[in-house]
Amino acid sequence: MKIAVTGVCASGKTTLVAGLRAAGYDAYNVAQEHSCIHNFWQKRHPDVLITIDARMPAIRQRRVVPWGEERLQVQHARLADARAHADLYIQTDDYTAAEVRQQVIAFLQSKAAEQARA
Repeated sequence: MKIAVTGVCASGKTTLVAGLRAAGYDAYNVAQEHSCIHNFWQKRHPDVLITIDARMPAIRQRRVVPWGEERLQVQHARLADARAHADLYIQTDDYTAAEVRQQVIAFLQSKAAEQARA
């Protein structure tokens, strides 16, 4: 199962993908927030699309960024198609990286169990 992960800068995409790979999942990061191609996330035909998000206060706690709310709004606009098609959306502000990873793994396990029953 190919798992694409999209999200705004500093939402935790790289950390989530690393954690999913360490757990044995075929996950990859899609830099959709940098692409004006609205369906760029579809390029590798993922089986599952995970979209994660963060607000400016959380982003600034995680990393120093030279941009503000205006750039974040641009990223959200670029991610609109991915968010609309996401199998799972998580606002990561109030979660640790481990908690986000656990939510995603629980979702993937549930999805795999559903597919096995079908």
